[in-house]
Amino acid sequence: MCSPLSIPNAVLCSDVKEVLRLKQEQDQPTTGRAQLANEAPERRHVLEAIKGFTIETPSWGYGDSGTRFKVFHWPGAARNLREKLADAALVHRLTGVCPRVAIHIPWDKEDDWAAVKADAAELGVRIGAVNPNLFQDEEYRFGSLCHPDPAVRQRAVKHVLECIQIAREVESDTISLWLADGTNYPGQDDLRARKRRLEETLTEIYAALAPGMRLLIEYKFFEPAFYHTDLADWGMAYTLARKLGPQARVLVDTGHHPQGTNLAHIVAFLLDEGILGGFHFNDRRYADDDLIVGSQHPFELFLVFNELVAVASQPQAPRIDYMIDQSHNIEPKIEAMIQSVLHIQSAYARALLVDRQRLAEAQAAGDVLGAYRVLRDAFETDVRPLLAQAREEMGLDPDPIAAFRRSGYADEVARARPASRSGASGYPGA
Repeated sequence: MCSPLSIPNAVLCSDVKEVLRLKQEQDQPTTGRAQLANEAPERRHVLEAIKGFTIETPSWGYGDSGTRFKVFHWPGAARNLREKLADAALVHRLTGVCPRVAIHIPWDKEDDWAAVKADAAELGVRIGAVNPNLFQDEEYRFGSLCHPDPAVRQRAVKHVLECIQIAREVESDTISLWLADGTNYPGQDDLRARKRRLEETLTEIYAALAPGMRLLIEYKFFEPAFYHTDLADWGMAYTLARKLGPQARVLVDTGHHPQGTNLAHIVAFLLDEGILGGFHFNDRRYADDDLIVGSQHPFELFLVFNELVAVASQPQAPRIDYMIDQSHNIEPKIEAMIQSVLHIQSAYARALLVDRQRLAEAQAAGDVLGAYRVLRDAFETDVRPLLAQAREEMGLDPDPIAAFRRSGYADEVARARPASRSGASGYPGA
């Protein structure tokens, strides 16, 4: 039986190849751009794009996490950064598209960052975005960068500057910043004063960025603040990024919006303004649920990628970082991460199959349903055979979930990693 764990560049077993060939013949799409995907030049273009598309996984997605009610331990969940890197490296070996691992400070804080970088490289991955934590210290009860007390604001700034230094040491070029700052009651604080404090502290942080380093500004309309949040929507993040300068960009977390928000519209607007810097992908049913990407709203995810693919074909395509941000409460950590990667790849592949010419013609002609059907045609295409072929060409098992389950890795780490005794928090080190 083939196993990418023991044979990193193994070719598929002959029986698997035959099953894949038969499935590809059975699943041939018959209309629109999807049909073109089966012609050699077009299919090759899509395959190469799939193989070149990469996704960053989060260190915190491999450890125990939970709600404010309960943390359910998963046997073998990573307890420290080295174990998280090992799990992330496995996801990369199985999928071939996850070479970077985002870290969260101080959850992942280490004394020797050169050693961390070396260990990650030996595993076949590298450190991605560095995420400062400005929401768990007791001093941040009333905010961090927006706090009324200058001493608390400086404490928060100092922490972000520490993260910038860590990014330098691990050769990361991205600081991903989310604030829990806000208020719970009217009159609790001066809203305009908080805005000015935020501008002042972010200006100090921005000035410390290394050349080529990016500051991704994330927003969230509520939680944990319930009256107002200092960075409540994309417009506020956009305004601050524009004021700071070209190294600041907006980060879109797909779970950080009110119900019914049109994510594709937001993405299109930010892309056209040249200010979109990256994503934190997850899915939700009610609020910031941090569920497996694409598990609740797959068509919405496809429409987001439709906008991204349309821009990617332009001569000066912007750099967009595709990162997962999930809190796996009851799911097996590694398998849940792989499932998210597969759903992202599926959405991306379907977006590549959109017939751009037919779509433009329908739009120009005012053919409302014709344009809709072009998108629906691509979305309803079964891209699993195409993704399986891409993995085969990369020397991988066509089914990463099956390969993971066969590997025995989950049982191995369950035996090797006893449950963490970190208390009520679901994030080790917090």
